[in-house]
Amino acid sequence: MIPLLCASLVLLAPHAFAHETHSGHETHNGKEAHAHPVDQSADWKRPPAPAEPVFVGEGVYRYRWDSNWLQLPEGREWLGSTHGCIVMDKADRVYMSADSGPAVLVVAPDGKIERTFGEDWGAGLHGLTIVTEEGKELLYMAHTARQEILKTTLDGEVLLRVGPPPASTGLYENPAHYRPTSVAVAPDGTLFVADGYGLSWIHRYDKSGKYLDSFGGRGEEPKHLRTPHGLWMDELSNPPTLLVADRENHRLARFSLAGEFLGGTDPASGLLRRPCHVQFRGEVGVVSDLAGRTTLLNSKLELIGHLGDNPDPAQHAQYNIVPNLWSDGVFFAPHCARFNSKGDLFVMDWNVAGRMTRLEFVPDLSGFSGGK
Repeated sequence: MIPLLCASLVLLAPHAFAHETHSGHETHNGKEAHAHPVDQSADWKRPPAPAEPVFVGEGVYRYRWDSNWLQLPEGREWLGSTHGCIVMDKADRVYMSADSGPAVLVVAPDGKIERTFGEDWGAGLHGLTIVTEEGKELLYMAHTARQEILKTTLDGEVLLRVGPPPASTGLYENPAHYRPTSVAVAPDGTLFVADGYGLSWIHRYDKSGKYLDSFGGRGEEPKHLRTPHGLWMDELSNPPTLLVADRENHRLARFSLAGEFLGGTDPASGLLRRPCHVQFRGEVGVVSDLAGRTTLLNSKLELIGHLGDNPDPAQHAQYNIVPNLWSDGVFFAPHCARFNSKGDLFVMDWNVAGRMTRLEFVPDLSGFSGGK
């Protein structure tokens, strides 16, 4: 891999902001990270831009690091706490969750915020996916704080709300334990909802929102899960299957759409540390790994390469790294990563100030036959 160009980084005291816990999700003093106001007592001035472009990856999987892609409105220097997800529509607009102000920001391909919606939804919007139904693109979103799944138009008109599984399932003695983090939609419209910050179940609903059943849950067998943080409907499989970013089991797990465990990556291999979300664009997949890197995989879930790997374990999964400590070429806590149609990658770090990075796809073909 091409060496990373990075500066030495220093962390603030661990208690200064929210931190990642192994009990399931990002908390501080028992509360969600997004519930805390941004403390700007530190010097938040960005470091000078590198004199030369910074690249991560190599060969046909090389990317140019772009930390200034997102253009905030005049007078607003920081995005604010990022603890959610991003997704692209067919026009390569980026839809991203926000924990202050409107819940969804819609960003044009040039990085300008085009519009917003969800002003009254509050903080806690988490997993996002876009599905085409009857020729129309629709958003599905998991909201942890509201304990619901939202189906909306791309303009934010709510078409469906899906709440927790019914009490009759007996899965939740305490209803507050249900904290959905992601949603995936099968070709027939069946909804799969990951209770990533709750009791680690995956719940199935029909396309109208009627509860069907559940699988996974905490336990010691391979079919069990520990923080199923992100879901991806793998339609390249025949038949389609569900990929689960099983974060605290350090793996991707694959299930049939009936909930049967089919296999996954080896947790002991070191391939994945704490995977948050997974997305495939054709035969290439990207995993946002909370422990300081993003990972590219092929369709067999084999390693292509790691991008932005932070060499300091003490900086992995750290929310409190303020902008004057950011360095092009390294991540701290990638929470979501998505490709656009051009192959560019967009990565959201779990971060107190809000960090969105664009990795521009600039393959180096010089070492390949026919390359220049």
